This record gives sequence, structure tokens and C-alpha cells, in this order.
Amino acid sequence: MTDIDTLRSMCILVVENNLPQIIQLRSIIEEGGFTNIVTAKSSEEAMSTLRGHLRNETCKIDLVLIPTQLKDSNIHEFCHSLKNYSEWEDIPVIVTADSDGWWQEATARQAYEAGASDVVFKPIRAMDLIPRITLALTLKKERDQRRQHEEDMGNELAERKIMEARLQYLVGHDDLTGLSNRRRLEQAMELAVLRARNFKRTAALLYLDLDQFKVVNDTEGHDCGDRMLVSVANILRQNIKPGDLLARIGSDEFALLIENTNEEQALIKAEELRKTLDEFRFESNIRTYHLCTCVGVTIIEGENTATASEYLAQADQACHIAKNHGRNIVHKYNHDDTELHRLRNDVHWVPMIRDALMNDRFFLLFQPVVRVADGKATHYEALIRMKGENGEVLSPEDFIPAAERMGLIHHIDLWVVENAIDFLSSLSGEHSNISLNINLSGHAFQDQSLISLIQQKLDMTWISANRLTFEITETAAIANYAQTREMVARLRALGCRFALDDFGAGFNSFNYLKNFPVDYLKLDGAFISNLRNDPVDKILVKSMIAVAHSLGKKTVAEYVEDGETMALLKKYGIDYVQGFYLGKPAKELTINAFTTQPPVSESAPTSEKFRSTPEVTTRATDPEKVK
Repeated sequence: MTDIDTLRSMCILVVENNLPQIIQLRSIIEEGGFTNIVTAKSSEEAMSTLRGHLRNETCKIDLVLIPTQLKDSNIHEFCHSLKNYSEWEDIPVIVTADSDGWWQEATARQAYEAGASDVVFKPIRAMDLIPRITLALTLKKERDQRRQHEEDMGNELAERKIMEARLQYLVGHDDLTGLSNRRRLEQAMELAVLRARNFKRTAALLYLDLDQFKVVNDTEGHDCGDRMLVSVANILRQNIKPGDLLARIGSDEFALLIENTNEEQALIKAEELRKTLDEFRFESNIRTYHLCTCVGVTIIEGENTATASEYLAQADQACHIAKNHGRNIVHKYNHDDTELHRLRNDVHWVPMIRDALMNDRFFLLFQPVVRVADGKATHYEALIRMKGENGEVLSPEDFIPAAERMGLIHHIDLWVVENAIDFLSSLSGEHSNISLNINLSGHAFQDQSLISLIQQKLDMTWISANRLTFEITETAAIANYAQTREMVARLRALGCRFALDDFGAGFNSFNYLKNFPVDYLKLDGAFISNLRNDPVDKILVKSMIAVAHSLGKKTVAEYVEDGETMALLKKYGIDYVQGFYLGKPAKELTINAFTTQPPVSESAPTSEKFRSTPEVTTRATDPEKVK
């Protein structure tokens, strides 16, 4: 639609005293191309028409033609009525006035003073009226557009101010609960640290972590979880003093900064909050949930040189220790906590382990597993070691615990499997039929990529699967019994073999053994190391060997470090032996024949000879086992 078409579609109200005059004006206006015309015979009818055209506080009448004098009103009264209403005050008014053919200055002045936009003297001619109507509507349209633009700008400015205010609020507050956020907490803690140092004003930081919140979030949905967090935030609000700063700093973690307090008062407050949340019951649509809370406490004192972020880390660490100590308790940060030393040790080892994986600083040693019947080393156990930054050899007991706690054990498991199979593929000659025992962590059976890696490596290297014997400790197998049993069955289906290591360490060993699909039982070294001197160990070892044989499983004894122990084990019917007496872990495979007869005389126990230069041969995934 063009601009002229828009103008001609605007609404014009024609007010006249009698019908002939209305018809005349209407005819002239229509000849000018304007089609949207309404009429009225009196001031009262005109006002009624104006009211009838109100839409959302906007009048759809765009122009009024009116004579100087009506039966029930005059131009002054009519224009005054229009100006009293904001919806009508901008409607242009063109006055049609009587004349003797000349310009009537007094009449024109009277119309303009009344508020008219223009005056047309009678007799009305199209050449006079149409340009004035066009001009009046054009100005009206421009005023409407300007007003709309001003309103839009005003609305946009208001919305922007609201948005800026909200963003400013969110800079320091949590959107869900309305509590302070981590940024605002850290700012308040920086001030608390300054007050503690400069004015000796002790403060306390409480770190609260909701236990089992993830269960609610996962089973009921995030909306339900959000409602629970809001409820918890409201409970905490009701139990703090004015001036204390309460913040939400994680998905289910809250912090409370209390100034002008002491250690005793802080611990009392922490216990009070823990108890309050312990009594809280959250009801969803179908269940009622009970939440408990771990609370870590650290004291901000002037003598301490820690920063605000370090205090927050201390409170977090104290909360973590509370979880490890049984949950739903309060724990105060102590620099000498053994758990903290372990955490710091883990932080030290993680980059070293990653670097060793990336730069090939892991390597394998091989310890012979001797078949008692003929003294041949048919198997070798692969044991992992790490080269330190200065070239020193690091034992698994140094880095494996950290790898398990920090989520790196899967990488080590895969590295050991891949490199052990590659080593097998490199053997030739007299070693071409050697089998390898490969230690796996309990975590390995949660890694679905393990089987595909083994299958792929076997296909690539043409190694027979029965040359691989995977070892897993009895305690690890029992901890994830169903999942481990399934994984063992799948690996055995490939042709691999399995050994249950440290057999006898668990109380339910024989019960699990009946249903666990393994080929070998490696007796727990605790029964072997003092076998020659302990009559109870002798009875247990004999019984374990007998039970294993009755179930069709081979037995392996570790920690064989002297001839006397070797002779006893052979007498009891052990199938395989392993230990320093038969061979130390080494990078190369040793000669494939050993004596399994005890020496006639020994100047010193074999184990002592070997341990004059001690070598700890720990399984790759069991830091507690030292061979």
C-alpha cells in the first residue's frame, strides 16, 4: 500500500447540523478518494462516535470536520471536550465556517483559538477542502508514527533497564534460589580475611553438601530437584542471623560465611544446620525424600596467611572428609588430616601419570610362573613400572592408588593389555608358545572398550587368545560380582583364560568359587609367605588346593622365596609357583627351566639373597600386593 492509499484509508468524521450538508461534504470527500467516512448530526452524536472508535486506548478517527456552530454545542466546547481526553487530543479538527465569499479574520481567529487545525469557508469546494484534508491527515500520520516511535523507544529503554538491573542482580546472586553466588561469596570472604588480619575479627566458613541429591534429580526430574533446592535454601535462610552471608556455590552445595564468631560457635552452628536439614522431608508427587548433609568448617583467623579461595578450598576439603567418614556429619578442617595428604599426593601424581602415558614412560617387567610338574616357565606375569622424571624406576604402589582415585586406571589397564599383547607378538623361537598373565583392576570390567581392544589386538597380531591369562583379585571380583562374571565369560568366549588372584583373602571364597568361571586360582600370598612356620597356613593351603582341583581349576602359589616353601607346595599338589626363589621380574624372559627341588644346604634364605637389592613387584592394579 502506497502512502497516498494509506492516507485515503484513514477515518474522517463529518459533523453537520443537517442531512443535505452532510451529503454534500461526503460527496466532495469521496471524490477526493477518501472512502472511510463516518457522520454525526450533533456534538453529542460525534462524541458517541468517537467513543465507539476507541480500540486499546487509541481512537480510530483520524480527522474531524465540524462547523463553528452546532445545535447542542459550539466549536469551543467541542474542541475543549477533545482536549480533555488523551485518546482524542491529537485528532486534527477542520472547521467549516460561513462566509460572504471573503476571508473572515475574526471567524478564523475564533476557530484557531478554540483548537482547530484549519478553517475552510463556505461554499465548500473540492479544490479547497481536499488539499487541507490531505495535509491534516499527513501531519496526523507523522505525529502518530513519531509517538509510536517514542513509545517503542521508551519501552525498549525500560526493558533494557530492567535487563541491566537483572543482570546486575545475577552477577552476585543465584538465579534459582535468590541466594548469593560464588562470586559474591568470594568477595565477602576477601573482606573477612582483611578484617581478620587487620582487626583480629575471626570468621568461619561452613561448606554444606547435600547427600544423595543426584538421586532425586535423576529419578524425579530436574524440576523436582529445583524445587528441593529452593526448599533447602528457604530453610537455611530461616536459620541464619542478619549479616551472615548464605550462598549457593554448586548444584547441591551451599556455603555460609559467619563473621565475628569463634571455632566453638561455628561448630555449634554447623551442627544445628546439619540437624535441621536431617529433619527435613521433601515430598514429591509420589515419594517422600530424606536429605542428609555433610558440613565442612574452616576458621578464618588473622594468624593464617591463606587467601579467600584457599579458605574455600579448605572448607570443601573438610566437607569431602566428612563424606568419607560416613556422611551426615560435621568436620573441621585440619591441615594434618591423612585424607588431605592423600589428596595432595593424588594431585602430584596425576600429571606424572598422564605424561607417562603420552611419552611412553611406562614399561613392563616379566616374572616367571613355573609349572611344578616339569620345572618349565610356561607363563610370565606382566608387571608395570614407571620411569620417573630423573630416570628412577617407580613401583605401582606409588602411582596405582592415585590412578584409581583420579579416574586414570582405565588408561593404565588398556596400556598394559595393549603392550602385553604386542610383547607376545614379538616373541619367537623357544619363547613362541609362552603365555602372559596380565593383571586387571576391578575398574577394568566397567570399561566396555576393553573387550573390543583385546579382540582387535588379537586379530592384528595373530596371537592365540589362550596365551592370555587375565588376573583379577578376589576382592575386586566380589565387589562387582555380576558385572565381573559377565565380562569374564565374554573374554573366555574369545579363548582367553582367567586367574582369581589373592584367593582366600575373602570370607566367601569357596562360595564364589563354585560359580566363578576362572581357570586358575592364585593363592593369597599371606598364606604362602610364612607357610613353613605356620601350621594353620599349611592346613588352609592344602584345603584350597584340594577344593580347586575338585572344581577342575589349576592353582598358583606366589611369594615362593625359599626351597622349603617350594617343597611343601609341591607336596600339597600345587600346579604353578612364582616368587623370587624362581625368578625376579625382569625386562627379558629368563631361561625356560628351573629346579623345583629344595637345595641341599643354603647359607642364607633365598629371599634374603634377593632382597639384598630389594625390588618391589606389585601388580599393576593392586597397590596392596607386594611380591
